[in-house]
Amino acid sequence: VQLVESGGGLVQAGGSLKLSCTASGIRFSISHIGWYRQAPGKQRELVVGNGLGGATNYSDAVKGRFTVARDDTTNSISLQMSNLKPEDTGRYYCKASSVVTRQDYWGQGTQVTVSS
Repeated sequence: VQLVESGGGLVQAGGSLKLSCTASGIRFSISHIGWYRQAPGKQRELVVGNGLGGATNYSDAVKGRFTVARDDTTNSISLQMSNLKPEDTGRYYCKASSVVTRQDYWGQGTQVTVSS
């Protein structure tokens, strides 16, 4: 199983970025998915979780600014981030929780840096 994130970069505050995560060896269509981030010196935190039943849970810090989406045709997920703030800086990871194997799989992450 391999998850690969892309789309990170350097952006000014107020700007937007779209992260993508593609998978091999696992189908997002039968997985709970999530985006997490980790800032330097801090613990990894949940940004958004999306269950197979459609329930979506955004952290209060990103609610109204970030949007998660699935694309089963390309077996990918995305995170559209708008109105970015310096505190959004961190390494962003996608996660898939397979309902078949009941295991969690992580990507290597993509760096997002928001300048003030």
